[in-house]
Amino acid sequence: MWVLETPQPPPDARIAYGEAPQQFTELRKPKGKGPHPVVLFVHGGFWRAEYGLEHAGHLCADLTKRGFATWSLEYRRVGQDGGGFPGTLEDVASAADHLMSAAPSLGLDLSNVVAMGHSAGGHLAMWLAARHRLPPKHPLYRDAPLKLKGVVSLAGVLDLAQGAALDLGNGIVKTFMGGTPEQVPERYAVASPAALQPLKLPQVLIHGTEDDTVPLKVSEGFHARGVQQKDPVHLVPLKGAGHFELIDPRSKEWPRVVQAVKNLR
Repeated sequence: MWVLETPQPPPDARIAYGEAPQQFTELRKPKGKGPHPVVLFVHGGFWRAEYGLEHAGHLCADLTKRGFATWSLEYRRVGQDGGGFPGTLEDVASAADHLMSAAPSLGLDLSNVVAMGHSAGGHLAMWLAARHRLPPKHPLYRDAPLKLKGVVSLAGVLDLAQGAALDLGNGIVKTFMGGTPEQVPERYAVASPAALQPLKLPQVLIHGTEDDTVPLKVSEGFHARGVQQKDPVHLVPLKGAGHFELIDPRSKEWPRVVQAVKNLR
């Protein structure tokens, strides 16, 4: 796949938010002083160590050409020290919240931040939008998290219990979570966006109808529950699309992704 194999355009800056080698973000900024609207992007790869943020550089560069600053998150993953539950979630939360302290000096508009993620990154981006629903005494709870205008899920694994039941990624959900939903239900209750609905902020779920990596029914189920709970959630099924067209800025599906981001501004 082109986006996975071609070297990414270099970022404008790499910014650390922690001490681990994987705890950094990549910033790309449009020309001009700003303040610029921001797309906070979370890459996928089934939370596995072998898939880093490099392949996201192409779509981030495209969004930057269209006037968006991009804040692309790297994080500890399964197979790395501290990766999996809860470390991966702690990392994406810290990376997102680091934007609040970094934004003023970088010309970024904190009132105009949209989160977007692909596949496992769709899970993590939606979790960032849902974490205000966590119990205040839970270790993953943050008092004043980054406020989002909305979130775009690109073929996201939005229901971890369903992902475990479907054996997505040859059982990676159970590996990531450290057990099945029956073995560690308290983990799934705080890590799965589906368990934290309604989110009470705008959500767009974009999913290819021919996706054989994360099936469309994952987004359909999340959407149906959100609608039932009167949550502002919108499903965009892309006829004939698979899993990776959604992150390829050369694909015919990419303009639908860009439009979803613009609609949330």
